[in-house]
Amino acid sequence: MSAIHPTAVVDRGAELDSTVSVGPYSVIGPNVKVGAGTTIGPHSVIEGHTTIGQDNRIFQFTSLGAIPQDKKYAGEPCELIIGDRNVIREFCTFNIGSPGDTGITRVGNDNWLMAYVHLAHDCVVGNHTIFANNSQLAGHVHVDDWAILGGFTVVHQFVRIGAHSMTAMCTLLFADLPPFVMCQGQPASARSMNYEGLRRRGFSAERVQAVKAMHKALYRDELTLVAAQDRIANLSQSTPEAEPDIRMMLSFLEQVAPQRGIVR
Repeated sequence: MSAIHPTAVVDRGAELDSTVSVGPYSVIGPNVKVGAGTTIGPHSVIEGHTTIGQDNRIFQFTSLGAIPQDKKYAGEPCELIIGDRNVIREFCTFNIGSPGDTGITRVGNDNWLMAYVHLAHDCVVGNHTIFANNSQLAGHVHVDDWAILGGFTVVHQFVRIGAHSMTAMCTLLFADLPPFVMCQGQPASARSMNYEGLRRRGFSAERVQAVKAMHKALYRDELTLVAAQDRIANLSQSTPEAEPDIRMMLSFLEQVAPQRGIVR
């Protein structure tokens, strides 16, 4: 345990792997578990029922596992669970879940979370996402794999953000953002699909073409959402290689709440 700075306060009940390092003046609570290879910077506070995986890099002045900003919370043993190989930059605040949902705020693997990112209670973040500085998520927001949030993006509670999507700086999201869509504005409007990001991730020309066809159905041909779903479902016949992408889009659209809708 020599990697724990002598000024750090680590509760006897905390479970830290012997390879974990803790910087000066950090405070680790009794119900915290931290996996191998994780580094915790100076002046960090990690509390609550918080589980952190392996090889995370947590920078100084972070607050992880504090109680939710929810007046209904009454001390229930809710959780914050963080996976492996995440980078969590300065002044990030991740709260535990609430009894009004699953009780768990969850962050996956290989995410890049820049300074001042806020994850409210019961948020679920997938893998390989990027949150630029000051991205703010209200409660119960779900963000799927490979999504990118531009700086100062603000997301309303219960909104879902699809895989491979992207928001511009200062975007305000009141509606669900489907997979692959790039949006911008206050409130957000769809601008295009994230074609360059898909190419960088190894999408074939056929898969990118299918994404273009989905964009046309959703945004270019003035179809209702139901009619757009029907057209997207038929794309798998002409582009079988893109069937997983088509299924992902259809699954996302089927879960859209009527009162919220999608970014248009």
